[in-house]
Amino acid sequence: MRLGVLSDIHGNLVGLDACLADLQAQGGADAIVAAGDLCVDGPKPRKVLQRLEQLGVSCLRGNSDRYIADGRGEAIDSTAEAQLAWTRRDLGEKWVNWLRDLPFALRIGDDDNQLLVVHANPKTDFEHLWPDADDATLERLVGDETATAIAFGHLHLPYVRMWRGKLLVNVASAGLPKDGDPRACYAILTERDGGWQVKHRRVSFDVKKVATQLADCGIPGSEELIATLRHHRYKQLKSQVP
Repeated sequence: MRLGVLSDIHGNLVGLDACLADLQAQGGADAIVAAGDLCVDGPKPRKVLQRLEQLGVSCLRGNSDRYIADGRGEAIDSTAEAQLAWTRRDLGEKWVNWLRDLPFALRIGDDDNQLLVVHANPKTDFEHLWPDADDATLERLVGDETATAIAFGHLHLPYVRMWRGKLLVNVASAGLPKDGDPRACYAILTERDGGWQVKHRRVSFDVKKVATQLADCGIPGSEELIATLRHHRYKQLKSQVP
């Protein structure tokens, strides 16, 4: 089994299409999984969902997808609320309901070599699993999980970590990188005897084109969204990420 796993597209159709083209160039995959945060904060939310459905991608619901489907999320300010309202209008009732019906998780493979795909972690869709998470955090969020490998996004930082025999894979963001690298990111996971093999892929996309789309689409707070796209790093990591 060979899977393409991407996450955090955030309404960036240009980034998504670049990742899909790269996956095809790498030999394709038996299946593609999109691990949530599919459409918020980007200029093409409905077109992203249409592309995913057209290709038969298995989609999961992220925290921002939940905000769209079920209303206000955790600590969202007035600008974010306006952006959610704009996204709901662009999507229309059909796609809002589609997001509402997405599952929290997907399990792939036999019990003795199972891959679990979630948005943020096996327990919640909003708490980050940082690459340096301590044992107490990992015990709380991952400790009772039976899968041998866990793939997730939410945190837009690619990494691979082994913890107590479990492979933890952050596939990062296919639409809004935040690790200091302007390229989109996704992962190819291949099932092997006794485990899963991981290969992260970094893919260039036309950042200027996406910025222009954001400026022209009418989404509230577009200036800040463009700055986040162009800065491509977490503010709190500015001293660690050049």
